[in-house]
Amino acid sequence: MITIIGAGKVGTSAAAFMMLKELDDILLIDIIPNKPQGEALDLGHAASILGISVDIRGSNDYKDMAGSDIVVVTAGFPRKPGMTREELLTKNAGVIADIAEKIKEYAPNSIVLLTTNPLDAMTYVMYKKLGFPRERVIGFSGVLDAGRLAYYASKKLGVSPASIVPVVLGMHGQAMFPVPRLSTVLGTPLTELLTKEEIDEIVQQTVKAGATITELRGYSSNYGPGSGLAVMVESIKKDQKKAFIASAVLKGEYGYNDLVLEVPLILGKNGIEKIIELPLTEEEKKGLAESAASVKKLIDQLPEEYK
Repeated sequence: MITIIGAGKVGTSAAAFMMLKELDDILLIDIIPNKPQGEALDLGHAASILGISVDIRGSNDYKDMAGSDIVVVTAGFPRKPGMTREELLTKNAGVIADIAEKIKEYAPNSIVLLTTNPLDAMTYVMYKKLGFPRERVIGFSGVLDAGRLAYYASKKLGVSPASIVPVVLGMHGQAMFPVPRLSTVLGTPLTELLTKEEIDEIVQQTVKAGATITELRGYSSNYGPGSGLAVMVESIKKDQKKAFIASAVLKGEYGYNDLVLEVPLILGKNGIEKIIELPLTEEEKKGLAESAASVKKLIDQLPEEYK
């Protein structure tokens, strides 16, 4: 069973995409009375109409996730006007710490994916509080950042985004580090296919994509995250061993220890099967270091009980 904690826009979008892929039965959990039950009922009706044999339930009780092999965490507070990033950090760290206790109690053998922001710092809190091996605690958002880079590059090149292998490293957020030289179309780097001005433009579009969506429609993205979570869960469920960009706890890779960064990795039945170290130039190492410093700064700001 797949449990999704948080029945907001991202959680329900993820449930919808997972339902369409028929990955497994789905449980939606939320602290708001009746909300996950209502969302599950609507999704269940959709499954019935589409002829999909997936059972979708909603609950306000964490004990119902007992036996889940995958737990997806989308719960948390969004940043509100006047709220500092540090306030959001502490507030959501408390949420993640509480959820980690529930996962340990009811789904101790699960693989955990999360989207709660600030993503890399929250992945760190989840890892520390769960005590699971790093292979079973995965931050989502690199799939989203990489997909956005491929999207914007595809518009410049006039090719399908599926033809582009995008690479984004470091932090999920303003300090993310897209790597155009290692992002390719049939082995050809984007830096050889586009001008420097075009590269700079797609990098900025990628970094600002979330803010752009929020500005345009009044709330942050959900279909992108939902679809990304679905393909990651699919690779784990089916042991596909596909490569993704995702946030992981590093233990020496890229020269970092006890730090969560977006890196290329392979997902299979055990969660993270392998972390791939890409050959970076000195300039790229510097760019990654700046991004990593932003993540470390957030982690350093966490109250001690969350480290």
